[in-house]
Amino acid sequence: MKSAEKISATQLSFLLFSFIAPTVILIIPSLMIKISKQDAWITIIPAVLIGFFNIWVMTTLSNRYPGQTIIQYSSQIVGKWLGKGLGLYIIYYWINFDFIILNQHIQFINTVLLHKSPPIMVSLSLALLCGIAVYMGIESIARSNEFLALVMFVLLIPLLMLMLAEYDPERLRPVLSNGMFPVLQGAIFPAAYLSQFFILGWLLPYLNQPKKAFKASFIGLCTISGLLAITVLPLIMIFGPLTEKLTFPLLSVIQYIGFQGSFERLEALAVAIWVMGCFIKISLTFFIICLSICHLFNLKNYRDFVIPITILSVLGSVSVFVNYSTDLSHYLKYTYPSHALFTQIVIPIFLLMIDSVKRSWKKSAL
Repeated sequence: MKSAEKISATQLSFLLFSFIAPTVILIIPSLMIKISKQDAWITIIPAVLIGFFNIWVMTTLSNRYPGQTIIQYSSQIVGKWLGKGLGLYIIYYWINFDFIILNQHIQFINTVLLHKSPPIMVSLSLALLCGIAVYMGIESIARSNEFLALVMFVLLIPLLMLMLAEYDPERLRPVLSNGMFPVLQGAIFPAAYLSQFFILGWLLPYLNQPKKAFKASFIGLCTISGLLAITVLPLIMIFGPLTEKLTFPLLSVIQYIGFQGSFERLEALAVAIWVMGCFIKISLTFFIICLSICHLFNLKNYRDFVIPITILSVLGSVSVFVNYSTDLSHYLKYTYPSHALFTQIVIPIFLLMIDSVKRSWKKSAL
């Protein structure tokens, strides 16, 4: 499949950053610190290695099947019917992922900004914008994200600099007091999010310079992991053990800075970063779902599914959990890491191994 829509390598890096970074820095630090304590910053290292490996697997598969998404080439690798079953599972995974992200958006906005707004209106307002973006195409999403990603950088830098005024390096000690096991346990959470480079299976067919795929993805990985490191370190040095009890620790430290310093209501910047990141994340998720359905059933126009997926997402986001706060927290801690690592790491490795074996058999048969 050769699409008329194309994105550049720079746009790919920006898309990866916006898709992963905002939710990573706002959601997972408390989960990392809860298990790894003051050594949570070390957990980033094994997580980055997993992210790097994931990028290599996805770019290798894309190079072997140029112009095809993972839904298309999986049928060629494992056979038609098994490939269809795998495709259905992946669509289910992304729909569930979509519900969770929109539900996180509802909780964040209701907690920080609009306390009494009906959840369905919070979800609908963002989902409609995302649906329009998807209908306009991946090029439009990529171009708008170039501006939004730069704005997120501009907003994050002063916030991170202000955090340095309140830190206490002593809270980072002792280093590795309980050995490496808690660090490896805590690494599951950033690894689950950095494995979201799985989206390369849908974005790389639209890259106008396929040879730059690995470099662009690696730049995205370095940027995200670096940002996570300079977020987690100050959080530990400011709040210490208290960080693990905070739902949105970065937001809490921003509120603390705003109260103690010369600036007030700095959490508005965190809300802006969150909303812009969620807009890109949900837009790309809608795009992936619509494109996957189109490829699975050999249909021509993914835009035909934008409206149904938008409606389904809004309804799913307000009904996916009975108790919003408790159920979401339990899901993010116990369910999502294993679900994400299996889908985003194990399945691509499985496909690459089978494809490599089949290619070696063909060569030996010649």
